[in-house]
Amino acid sequence: MDFGFTDEQALLRESVTRYLEKNYSFEARRALVRSDRPFSPEVWATFTELGLLGLPFPEGVGGLGGSVVDVVAIAEPFGEHLLVEPYLPTILLAGRALAAAGEHPVARDWLARIVAGDAHGALAHEEGRGTPDPARVATRCRRSGDGYRLDGEKRLVLGAAHADVLVVTARIDDGTGGLALLVVEPGASGVRITPFRTIDGRSAAHVGFDAVEVPAEHCLTTDAHAAITATLADAVVALAAEGVGAMTALLRRTAEYAATRKQFGVPIAGFQAVAHRLADMRIACTKARATLLRTAALAEAGRAAPRDISVLKAQVGRLGRAVGEAAVQTHGGVGTTDELAVGHYLKRLLAIDAMFGDSEYHLRLVGAGTPAV
Repeated sequence: MDFGFTDEQALLRESVTRYLEKNYSFEARRALVRSDRPFSPEVWATFTELGLLGLPFPEGVGGLGGSVVDVVAIAEPFGEHLLVEPYLPTILLAGRALAAAGEHPVARDWLARIVAGDAHGALAHEEGRGTPDPARVATRCRRSGDGYRLDGEKRLVLGAAHADVLVVTARIDDGTGGLALLVVEPGASGVRITPFRTIDGRSAAHVGFDAVEVPAEHCLTTDAHAAITATLADAVVALAAEGVGAMTALLRRTAEYAATRKQFGVPIAGFQAVAHRLADMRIACTKARATLLRTAALAEAGRAAPRDISVLKAQVGRLGRAVGEAAVQTHGGVGTTDELAVGHYLKRLLAIDAMFGDSEYHLRLVGAGTPAV
């Protein structure tokens, strides 16, 4: 099994990296986070031109038919540059959930708009229990006239504050207890959106549904368990790639700082404690990236088991936190300030660990032999 990138994937990765190095400096990113804009429309337009929005989708909706490894190839540079653009919520969550609906006309219409860069989406799935397990969904979908009535609340919905469409999971009351997947417009009567910024500067919201009337044609499926599980598994791989990219950037910045910061007239990199810390950071980055590439290769081959996804999520969450904390400790007090990138990377790694179940959650699942995604 090949754990490397193809020439085409390496070229795509290099193109994205060059663009971000030229146009997405830390200062530019920090100014964006401080503004009232959730992301840069200019950067999103460039992603559209580069074909990144259509990368993981079939050609029938204007996509490129890319694989999970193609997404990993661009997600690592996203993590290195702390990208705040909604690639995860719009493309890898809402978009992939819509794509799983197959030829459904409503799903196809929204997906085509997303690929063209004309719409943003959000997947309203988790409900504040700290786990992506579809079995925990309690939001209810009941028959009402010719359509459905939706009641419940979703927590920490990434990208919901600026989404044009919400893709919602709900437990359907038809006697089967199946998982329905519905398309809901944020402006519909009964939809409550409470926006906020996450610890790492991204846009999110809590979303409530109070007797929201959903047309029958906006119910994409009443058996969405497998589709949501597959969507979340691929999203975890992409999120782990972002984490590995952030860890790599932290290692590089910390090594450079230790080589130039002097105490007692010598660089602190020569101190045994600092040298050992840098070595531990490098080992952690190597372990995390090796796990990422192996899992991505298994996923591309259709051989990634739920256990593999949980192992990856646990590894990146645990090792990412260790690398982030070591970087801040090496930089000292300045590492916690807003002016230095180190603290921002740590916040992103903490957020990555918390999403879709933290490292402790996935380690318990692996130990019990019942991973959820």
